[in-house]
Amino acid sequence: MNQKMKQIPLLERPRERLLHKGVENLTNQDLLAIILKTGSKGYSVYEVALEVLNTFDNLSNLSNMTISKVMSIKGIGKVKAMELICCLELGKRIYLNYNNKEVLTLNNPQKIWESMKYIFYGKQQEYFYCLYFNHKQELIERRLLFMGTINRSIVHPREVFKEAYLLSASSIVCMHNHPSNDLKPSREDLNFTSSLVEIGKIQGIPILDHIIVGEMGYYSFYENHIL
Repeated sequence: MNQKMKQIPLLERPRERLLHKGVENLTNQDLLAIILKTGSKGYSVYEVALEVLNTFDNLSNLSNMTISKVMSIKGIGKVKAMELICCLELGKRIYLNYNNKEVLTLNNPQKIWESMKYIFYGKQQEYFYCLYFNHKQELIERRLLFMGTINRSIVHPREVFKEAYLLSASSIVCMHNHPSNDLKPSREDLNFTSSLVEIGKIQGIPILDHIIVGEMGYYSFYENHIL
């Protein structure tokens, strides 16, 4: 419903409903209105919240929001767009137990995929990440190193190992997505992984797996005995 905030009775406004009825009783529009805090000239925060929902059609599409896309909505500037992106990312991490490092063991590609697959949802080009682990096989950091076109990701090995040195990592797991959802590694994937493995042996920082991600599954070089 397209409604000005001042037209809503005081006790039915989002913040008041949150205080008196609990967050679980708020609508999606209410939640967004509270996060956005204010609207713009001639455009209430409630209307801006509704426009966000209309733009992305349903809640699942919010996972694909980008700063530029959100900023295209009337009433949202760069700061509000960044706040929305950060709120969404925090929610993802809580839901998927991103900080539960115990599940990210180096010898369990499925658990790594389950914990990290959300970062690839809805991506229409290739994203290449490296997961850096310490000597206890605990995750230190996840780094996005490159974004490619829909069918190619340009990665240089020096970037992979530079981050490892900066983080004092003991081992690395690589991940990238195939937007086509064809999980079979390409010749380029095989050659690049082979070169990383050889460099890792020389540097004393082994590449323990390279996981190709699709919407419904993954391909592990480790599980397929390619490494």
